Amino acid sequence: MNVTETNADGLARVLTVVVGADELEKRLSTRLDELKDKAQIKGFRPGHVPKAHLRKIYGRSVMSDVLQQAVADTSRDALSEREERPAFQPKVTLPEDEAEVEKIFDGKADLSYTLTFEVLPKVEAMDLSTLTLERPVTAITEKDIDEAVDRILATNQNYKPKKGAAKKGDRVVIDFVGKIDGKAFEGGTADDAPIVLGAGGFIPGFEEGLTGAKEGDERDIEGIFPEEYGEARLAGKTALFAVKVKEVAGPETPTLDEEFAKSLGVESVAQMRETIKTRLEEDRAMASRQKVKRSLLDALNEGHSFELPPTLVDNEFQAIWDQVTKDLEQNKKTFEDEDTTEEKAREEYRDIAARRVRLGLLLSEIGSRNAITATDEEVNKALLERIRQFPGQERQVYDFYRNNPEMLGELRAPILEDKVVDYILELAKVTEKEVKLEELYADAEDGHDHAHHNHGHDHDHDHKHDHKHD
Repeated sequence: MNVTETNADGLARVLTVVVGADELEKRLSTRLDELKDKAQIKGFRPGHVPKAHLRKIYGRSVMSDVLQQAVADTSRDALSEREERPAFQPKVTLPEDEAEVEKIFDGKADLSYTLTFEVLPKVEAMDLSTLTLERPVTAITEKDIDEAVDRILATNQNYKPKKGAAKKGDRVVIDFVGKIDGKAFEGGTADDAPIVLGAGGFIPGFEEGLTGAKEGDERDIEGIFPEEYGEARLAGKTALFAVKVKEVAGPETPTLDEEFAKSLGVESVAQMRETIKTRLEEDRAMASRQKVKRSLLDALNEGHSFELPPTLVDNEFQAIWDQVTKDLEQNKKTFEDEDTTEEKAREEYRDIAARRVRLGLLLSEIGSRNAITATDEEVNKALLERIRQFPGQERQVYDFYRNNPEMLGELRAPILEDKVVDYILELAKVTEKEVKLEELYADAEDGHDHAHHNHGHDHDHDHKHDHKHD
């Protein structure tokens, strides 16, 4: 094998690899020897088929396998000898000239092919102990717990049947049949459907049409499916619903007592309040971590400048862009609706793609140099959490991940990223800063506070928090 570098522009590499005809002949001969003991050819005893006869019968098919294996072996060796770290799987370009290919198959010419790839840049991390960061925190007060209790009571309303007209906040139980252009449609019919007026659980016009209804009433109600409705066949359509009101019930806020607490799975009101406090603390701690993590990634991004493999940035940008355009299409919006242009959006998202690749490479390097890894136990825990998201399909999800190791890598990546972030935060100077609740959760749904890239910590994961969650 002979390897020549024919191009080295920046991080781009093009290698020409030549495998001699004599090397190919040795490989072919070895394969024919292996085949000799297995071949079943009429007129010959097993193990006694002349190699020349085997070459005549199987030569081309075996040579095809030999060439394929030779490319796999020599390309791997070429990269290993040069200690190259490709940013992605190198592209192999084989000879296309038929006459040349025939000579190679006939053992009369060397095999010459090219490897095209980009290498990972050398990454030197800054002195992480010089980082100065603020961790926003918001203490839990008794008022916070009181408000959380009130929200729980409000979402666990009891409903008592009444004879009067239905108004906002009442629950109405109905049977209905919906038609569009006089024809019933799938999903437009239901019996004993509970609707809380004012909750916005049904399409515009439906709940309004039930306002003032009484038990036993029958009404024809017009409802309009929104233009951005999830089912395209119904989006923007006007439907007429034949409705029968079976019950009208008014809301009653439950009494906060031991019985109510036990209905939620806790032993007492005191334990209920303690549980709420714990959950609020956990939620705020997660929001606080996301804030300091974002500050950390911003500082790392600003503190490092190195050449990025163009293809990695292109691939990252394309993944982001595909999602952006898909979201716009689903919501029937344009870039103008988002107060921008396609050109500006492309520039913005390319910058985000470059940031993600830069941070991915940097965090990967820091993790590698400090032997930070995701354990099998941590990955299995993440797998179990993912499986729980698909009730009733647990077995299929488990089999999918076990049969696709690369998908397990997507579970491993965010674990690694978080462990590297924790490592850096231990080295950095981090001080706590008391902030208001609104500030703690401001921009909590920004999806850019992570590193995403195929060779580092490449899981695109957003943490979204709602301070009303309890």
